[in-house]
Amino acid sequence: MAVNAEVQKSGTENALATIRKFSRRVQGTGLVKTVRAARYFARDTSKIVKKKRALKYIKRRAEYKQLLKEGKVVETPTRGGRPGQNRAEGSMSASNARDNAAPGRLGEGTPIAR
Repeated sequence: MAVNAEVQKSGTENALATIRKFSRRVQGTGLVKTVRAARYFARDTSKIVKKKRALKYIKRRAEYKQLLKEGKVVETPTRGGRPGQNRAEGSMSASNARDNAAPGRLGEGTPIAR
């Protein structure tokens, strides 16, 4: 792969400006990025390893679903939500949340004295 990044020095341009112009031109070609990416060789995973990993994942998923059916595992909430809070509860107003908050616990429902 040959990439030419040629820069001509104009009449009033100093050496640092020319070097800066050259480095910008080289970065624009993407040459530095590709060379750094090829610095370490990473071997592709083989078909057998991919298949084994996929089968293991499928097996684990089936076991988890079975445990959910039997009630031995409690399903974890989706990311971003608070544990133990349903979607219906999440849409409560601030006053309801303050009324339902456990007494003595600090949180969003606790009023702040100013």
